Amino acid sequence: MRNDKLDYSDCDLAFSNCQDWLRGRLRRVAGVASRVVLMAAGLMALPGPAAAQMPPAPGTPNFWDLQRRVEKPNTAFLRVIRFITDDDYPPFGLTLRDRTLTGFNVDLARAICKELAVACTVQARRFDTIVAAIETGRADAAVASLAISPKARERLLFTHPYYRTPARFVSQRNTGPVQISPAGLAGKTIGVIAGTAHAAFLARFFPKAKPKTYRTTAALLAALKSRETGIIFGDGVTLAIWLNAAASGDCCEFRGGPYTESYFFGEGVGIAVHKNNRALKQALDFALFRLAEKGVYSELYLKHFPIGFY
Repeated sequence: MRNDKLDYSDCDLAFSNCQDWLRGRLRRVAGVASRVVLMAAGLMALPGPAAAQMPPAPGTPNFWDLQRRVEKPNTAFLRVIRFITDDDYPPFGLTLRDRTLTGFNVDLARAICKELAVACTVQARRFDTIVAAIETGRADAAVASLAISPKARERLLFTHPYYRTPARFVSQRNTGPVQISPAGLAGKTIGVIAGTAHAAFLARFFPKAKPKTYRTTAALLAALKSRETGIIFGDGVTLAIWLNAAASGDCCEFRGGPYTESYFFGEGVGIAVHKNNRALKQALDFALFRLAEKGVYSELYLKHFPIGFY
């Protein structure tokens, strides 16, 4: 979700191995064994046995109730879906040197169109123009890591979340066992960005920890890598991006499971359509469910997040 993200506008400098990484050729692939938060799909269910399905791959989240059978909505009206995204938020969206638009959001949009058997286009726009493009009909759907919120719902209609941004702890690899609990972290110094939901959550649920605040994500990560602080707490997506990148130097790893309390960390990220286009929203919800059911969502997640944020 778009908050406090690192500046990857210059992919070669800030994310030196991004092209190889996006092609699935990282040094290692680490599965993250963590609890999975299941969320109801909010789709119409038919009686009878569940459809054939593939369970989510180890280390991948699941946001759909795969025990349901979901009725395919009428898609006869669909001829083409004009998706828009942005290309300055790798690995969700970026343009490679050969001008190829790629990323998790881009691949997901193309998989949706394949599932619905409709043509689609995926074009990059500046992030600050995306909402207006949907409202004015210049595009049909935005798959651009737009956070679902009451304010956003005033202008747009959202699908079921296709990912959520958990909070995570990260520590140096060789620090030994770390008990991630209020008692286990009592008295320990935890790096966190000042004034964020993560700082508020840490103060509320880990009151005996000793927060050490930083102004930016870059400063927080530098402190962890240099051992100025032994453990940090922050945005799981941003941390996963860093752990997957050469910039981390393979120094660190996630500790404990994800924290997904919506009061602190939001409702998740959905695909946005025009407020009046409920038919398209239903078609996209169906496609997202089917991609999860078939294991396609897991494949795309692991392709772009070998070290996942869950």
